[in-house]
Amino acid sequence: MDKKVLILCTGNSCRSIIAEALINAELDGIEADSSGVRASGRVNPNAKRVLEEAGIWKDTYHSKTINTVLENHYDLIVTVCDHAKETCPMFPKAVKTLHISFEDPDGKAYEAFQDTLTKIKKELLPTITKELK
Repeated sequence: MDKKVLILCTGNSCRSIIAEALINAELDGIEADSSGVRASGRVNPNAKRVLEEAGIWKDTYHSKTINTVLENHYDLIVTVCDHAKETCPMFPKAVKTLHISFEDPDGKAYEAFQDTLTKIKKELLPTITKELK
């Protein structure tokens, strides 16, 4: 049975989208969604580019607001920015939450997006595996 993870960020345009794609591509038996507490409504072009270059971009990835996933069942909710941690809403069902903050690459050079992907892969994926296996 697959486990479900929600990656929560403020804008849902960079970090959470990258994390969602990495989890879906690399963690067997774990499916991820992402959302923003104040979603920007767009995926940052550099976030899309870094995922395309990694071969894990899907056209279904998009910036979503928290209310679109609030009723979904999740085994784990992960906040990847401090603002999302502070403003994470209560979910209807009790669910384990965890916080691992990553610096926002938005507005920075493309290399910052590559660094973010690498850090999420090295730090977040093993933690999620440990929590859900």
